[in-house]
Amino acid sequence: MCGVTGVFDLRGAGRVEPPVVAAMTESLVHRGPDSSGLYLTPDVGLGVRRLKIIDLDSGDQPIFNEDRSLVLVCNGEIFNYRELRRELTGKGHVFRSRTDVEVLVHLYEEHGEELVRRLNGQFAFALWDTARRRLFLARDHFGVTPLYYTVADGLFLFGSEVKAILTHPAVERRLDLAGLDQVLSLPGLVSPRTMFAGVSSLPPGHCLTVDAEGPRARQYWDLDYPLEGEEGETRPEGEWVEELREVFGRSVARRLQADVPVGLFVSGGLDSSLVAAFAARQTPGVMRHTFSIAFDDGEIDETPYQRLMAEMLGSRHHEIRFGAEAIADRMREMVLHCECPVKESYNTCALALAESAREAGVKVVLAGEGADELFGGYPGYRYDAARGREVRGAAGVEEVLEEELRERAWGDRGLAYEREQVPLREIKTALYAREVAERFEEIDCMAHPLVDKSRLSNRHALHKRSYLDFKLRLADHLLTDHGDRMVMARSVEARYPFLDLELIDLARRVPPALKLKDLTEKYLVRRMAESRIPRAIVEREKFGFRAPGSPGLLRGGYEWVEELLAPETVRRHGVFDPDAVAWLSREYRREGREVHPHLDTDLLMVVLTTHLLCELFELRGAA
Repeated sequence: MCGVTGVFDLRGAGRVEPPVVAAMTESLVHRGPDSSGLYLTPDVGLGVRRLKIIDLDSGDQPIFNEDRSLVLVCNGEIFNYRELRRELTGKGHVFRSRTDVEVLVHLYEEHGEELVRRLNGQFAFALWDTARRRLFLARDHFGVTPLYYTVADGLFLFGSEVKAILTHPAVERRLDLAGLDQVLSLPGLVSPRTMFAGVSSLPPGHCLTVDAEGPRARQYWDLDYPLEGEEGETRPEGEWVEELREVFGRSVARRLQADVPVGLFVSGGLDSSLVAAFAARQTPGVMRHTFSIAFDDGEIDETPYQRLMAEMLGSRHHEIRFGAEAIADRMREMVLHCECPVKESYNTCALALAESAREAGVKVVLAGEGADELFGGYPGYRYDAARGREVRGAAGVEEVLEEELRERAWGDRGLAYEREQVPLREIKTALYAREVAERFEEIDCMAHPLVDKSRLSNRHALHKRSYLDFKLRLADHLLTDHGDRMVMARSVEARYPFLDLELIDLARRVPPALKLKDLTEKYLVRRMAESRIPRAIVEREKFGFRAPGSPGLLRGGYEWVEELLAPETVRRHGVFDPDAVAWLSREYRREGREVHPHLDTDLLMVVLTTHLLCELFELRGAA
């Protein structure tokens, strides 16, 4: 993984300034401390900071094709590069390194922009075609790797993080209130929205062509479930289990490719335990490092399961004790790197895990994200199944309004996702400053398209929720602000074996009844886990990873927390109502008051981290 950035003068006026491109590149040094590279012409500047994972000696970027007419900067890994390299070598292409991403320039020579359809990996790259004077950018299928862009004063600017773009003096710094509304209403931000007005996030499975006419985005891949009644093949359950084991094993093997140590994040849950167990089987005799968070609060601590898994693996286990003080110490840096407000503090735990990995000399870690979204792992899947059996009475006014909103958003009146949005609207308008609340119709995230509703039409209920989780929870929240941004803050790359094109093709074909059987979430994954990991973990009910919320920060008496919640600070930023924030502060200070991240919205955490964001990036809010 790396950090990439660049500038393209759409007017062809020679306005690319080398010192500015260099500064944009250096703003990403945490993503790639091992080497730096620049490509500079009067109209195009590309920069890269490299984290060396594959081909430590000759894989530095930018990378060129044989006649240097193509220039590449890439953040990511191409897991099927060996097969592609053999194919391209057979067609006469000459490779100058052993790095995986060099296949991209030669694939472009063969297939043009359709090269993205040949890739299995996690990537965000920019390729400059000197002959066509065209920049081509792409983000991987699932959104593991972020990519941001904007146009300012006729300059196209892009970067692996928004901070690289904001380094350019042409970019105005303003808070995007619709992005804030997404954070309050949904699991997190949803591409192309960001927290920075005018800056877009390239959505997963999309590519971008940029020439003198400006940027044009198009989708090259999407999760597409079969129509209802056409799901799955009629096969014995055991055959599905065996195929899943084989496909998952190949996915893990692809993600163990590295010229540096590969470690494992172990939460104590089913998914990360499976990843760790399969990694151990792929490389018997290799001592792996495992990393986990241990909480002082016994209600959320999973230490016994983490230790059980580490003992089975025989790993060198690293256990990080965590409490309110550890969270407070990392909040400012967490917001700086994730570049958005949060409702939960667990991003600080991810930051601490990456710190521990880096200190242990581990540059790559495997993690279990993706299984819940693909195989029915959240409580909502059971809720849908149980709700389908209910006998409904007459709907009240609020329920009718809620159903109308669902119809607009999802094309399905019965599909409840996350919180009920009608009562949440009242909460949000009370929390927002008066000037913001008056603009609510403009910034209401539910009034803007969020997903392709055609992918939900005439699909099984489980597949509908899976698609929404994939789009609204996984890509820009779990993989980006919680995943990539936290581990790359410590120069560590995360890989996700459940997010592999071959495995997702299998997940599409598996009958929904085998994902949620007798209301047992991830039933097929549990069957795959039998005999591979301890029974106590296989039989655990889903336990969402969570960390202490804002009440713990308030009770800690931290001066910076009090300053961010002070009425004068609230008024200065102009985003939230001072009286509402004061009431929340009193309420959350009550003895015994806690905020459950899976049942409640930690509104005060959003206020705190929004104000942190505005101050760290000098953003103009609504005032």
